[in-house]
Amino acid sequence: MSPRVSVVIPTYNRADLISETLESILAQSLPPAEVIVVDDGSLDDTPARLAAFGSRIRAIRIANSGELVARNHGIRAASGDLIAFCDSDDLWRPDHLASMARIWLAEPTTRAAYANFRIVRDGRWSERDKFADAPPGYWEELEHPAEGIALIRTSWFGRLVAFMPFFPSAFVVRRDVFQGMGGWDEAVNRQVSMDIATTFRIADIPPVGLVTAPTVGIRKHAGNFSADIQAMNLGDAAMLEYLLRSYPPAAAHAGAIGRSVAERRIAALAVAFARQDFGAVSNIRALLGNASMPAAARLKSLIANLPRPVAHGIAGAALGFGSLKASLIAAGRSEKA
Repeated sequence: MSPRVSVVIPTYNRADLISETLESILAQSLPPAEVIVVDDGSLDDTPARLAAFGSRIRAIRIANSGELVARNHGIRAASGDLIAFCDSDDLWRPDHLASMARIWLAEPTTRAAYANFRIVRDGRWSERDKFADAPPGYWEELEHPAEGIALIRTSWFGRLVAFMPFFPSAFVVRRDVFQGMGGWDEAVNRQVSMDIATTFRIADIPPVGLVTAPTVGIRKHAGNFSADIQAMNLGDAAMLEYLLRSYPPAAAHAGAIGRSVAERRIAALAVAFARQDFGAVSNIRALLGNASMPAAARLKSLIANLPRPVAHGIAGAALGFGSLKASLIAAGRSEKA
């Protein structure tokens, strides 16, 4: 028999998106045992949208406390063997829960599992899935008990430092295991990339299952942080440093974590420079400290410290030259083709 699955959805001011999210969850080929929506003190029409679903969902309203607190509130209210999480702006394919349940039917000792996903913009699902973006060799050492599912039998912590393919809306976990861990790490509540502090810990307690087909859609829109590359890179770097401070097993990966932190901040610096947000460039440069930087990043930092009119003029010219260079390269490739 398939395990009973409770679905937990934290929400805050998602009146424009949550109905579609809930419809995708309620349309599962393996119906969830319960759907718990934790309204984190929404100020818009979210409560009315939830009320329209009647007894098909269980809506719990709490004072605004942050997403991780809302998720943990849902965990305490859940009764299923497994808990599946979905953010209130994301979508599931109809076979998502059935695909995840197959992992536990194949390997009952599985502690948690993640599904592959695609990005959704303006209602269109991207052609490329997240797992396909992994670096070469990333998915080696997987066990394949059945078509479409896989098992990770060793710690995946080190690999997540290099590439993060796991997302909360694609996450299912045994309730007893997650409660034993204390649920989501609320010490980083309300911070960008806050969920990865817990994701890394999950990756350290195999077996962890995978659904290799993209059964989840992660919606990108103006209202979510994950649409902002600069913020995400800085958030990821901060969470990696937090793990080094708070999670002793992370020390074994200190070198890789340090390099990843620097790479993410350098990438964020490049985005801030392109936006001509020179205050942010200077702040990111300070975060980098003594980390080695490419010559281009050092030059951008120097330009950011010039008087603002001069900095804007140089940056505009440099960015314009970069766009022209990219266009010429693209044109050359087109001619050769």
